[in-house]
Amino acid sequence: MDQNASGEDSDNIDWDTEDELEIQSSPLPSSSRLTYPDGEATVGDAEAISTTDLSHSKLIHHFVGMGFPEELVAKAIEENGGGNSESILETLLTHSALENSPQQEQPVDSDHYSSDYYENFADDLSDSDSWCEDEENTDSLSGKEKALSFLKKMGYTMEEASIAMERCGPDASVDELTDFICAAQMARAADPFFPELPEKPKRKLLENGMWKRKKHRGCDSRTMFDDGEPLRLPNPMIGYGVPTELCPTPYRNLPEAAAGPPYFYYENVALAPKGVWDTIKRFLYDVEPEFVDSKYFCAAARKRGYVHNLPIQNRFPLVPLPPRTIKEALPLTRRWWPAWDTRTKLNCLQTCIGSAKLTERLRKALEDCYDDEPPAHVQKYVMDECRKWNLVWVGRNKLAPLECDEVEMLLGFPKNHTRGGGISRTDRYKSLGNSFQVDTVAYHLSVLKDLFPGGINMLSLFSGIGGAEVALHKLGVPLKTVVSVEKSEVNRNIVRGWWEQTNQKGTLIDFDDVTRVDGDQLEQLISNIGGFDLVIGGSPCNNLAGSNRHHRDGLEGKESSLFYDYFRILDLVKCIMAKPN
Repeated sequence: MDQNASGEDSDNIDWDTEDELEIQSSPLPSSSRLTYPDGEATVGDAEAISTTDLSHSKLIHHFVGMGFPEELVAKAIEENGGGNSESILETLLTHSALENSPQQEQPVDSDHYSSDYYENFADDLSDSDSWCEDEENTDSLSGKEKALSFLKKMGYTMEEASIAMERCGPDASVDELTDFICAAQMARAADPFFPELPEKPKRKLLENGMWKRKKHRGCDSRTMFDDGEPLRLPNPMIGYGVPTELCPTPYRNLPEAAAGPPYFYYENVALAPKGVWDTIKRFLYDVEPEFVDSKYFCAAARKRGYVHNLPIQNRFPLVPLPPRTIKEALPLTRRWWPAWDTRTKLNCLQTCIGSAKLTERLRKALEDCYDDEPPAHVQKYVMDECRKWNLVWVGRNKLAPLECDEVEMLLGFPKNHTRGGGISRTDRYKSLGNSFQVDTVAYHLSVLKDLFPGGINMLSLFSGIGGAEVALHKLGVPLKTVVSVEKSEVNRNIVRGWWEQTNQKGTLIDFDDVTRVDGDQLEQLISNIGGFDLVIGGSPCNNLAGSNRHHRDGLEGKESSLFYDYFRILDLVKCIMAKPN
């Protein structure tokens, strides 16, 4: 999701900072496509569109030639005048999108449907419009066919539904399938290279003998990288328990090879390609992943998998508990929130936001409806964009993306954690979108408070903006030594600034390249500080998330293959610390 976009993508993504506003006034690309629910309009010659001296008749001829109906063109010119062709085009696209959106049937009671396929959409990140079902036509369908039929009635294409079914498995609920499709749509909107590219050759794993060691443990290339059955994700996604839900007493039996020291904690996206979590599990000493959705800790969903050897009893949450619904987290939105927007949770917080042009189109679409409540097809169009871009209501018919400080709050970071020091607004969104959800991680790490009352030595790989450091600090665990490895200079500056502002008494050491951390450096560090108590990190998910379809190469991708460096470093630390003094 860190890719720039063009065409409709640049229309819907705000990559601009306050000092880059000139980008907004640049002309449309000469050949771009703008896509709306179940329909698309093609934008032709941008220079012709932007010419202001076209006569009234030439304007009509020009837009009719682009495929718009003559009556609609005339109405758009009447509304906007003949001197602003860009506004005319915006109006035409909005009307076309609304006309092409499928009319929605009246919703029926969700009790008619099996809980396997419908589970509290309004309370989840993939909350979707209700649908009608003709029981006479579906009684004979299989579970898979019913799910595909439901998804189609919800406005998704058969291609999207089929891919989601393939990736999530035939037993996946509609909740899980719409979650997957939402993630893919968000990335497609931000991805200018969406068409498939030639398959990349698989990268040879490692050159330092690790591959040989893994083969001795029974993990050859066939079992590690095949397209076998995907790991089934739990529903509800609460891992070994969350503080807001009643759960049975957790229990697990850790493999002997996973025992510390040190403790380790690895995080990545839950909805990864087939085989990815099985491979991660095999490398990380056959520890079963703990899958948790952060919607149980805050007002935004964030489905992640965590592989760790931490104790799972006697966990406790950060207090006070953060707000868990949108209106609790953002109370000023209550006044403007329409009854037909039934969202209570936000989607996964991304690295990019919806643009001003998008929110303006939505405002026009709503204002063109003269009734107090817009018709169903307009509601669907608006809600699709709201879910995709996490838009919230800030006025009558006015939607807006989240501000940076609101994202910080939802993710559990202190206010202004990413602000200042020359960091642009764009960089703030990118850094936050790739971070931990602090309250979730703190719940897992809380067991360390009693284990290390005098403080902790931590090796933080792919540190980002310091989610683990912030979590431990909030828990009251003293940070004696933190060795932070983070590629982004922006993120390193954020962590360094937080370290100084919170008057940390320990030592912060940072490196910029995880691939260059070697045994000699680790041995020297361990000798100086007496060993690491915790090795924590989450390698990039660029090639794992459903959003990155054009290079979704799993753990063989350029970025996500850095997982093997996490394992390499963890294994070196374990070996060095196991040596007799």
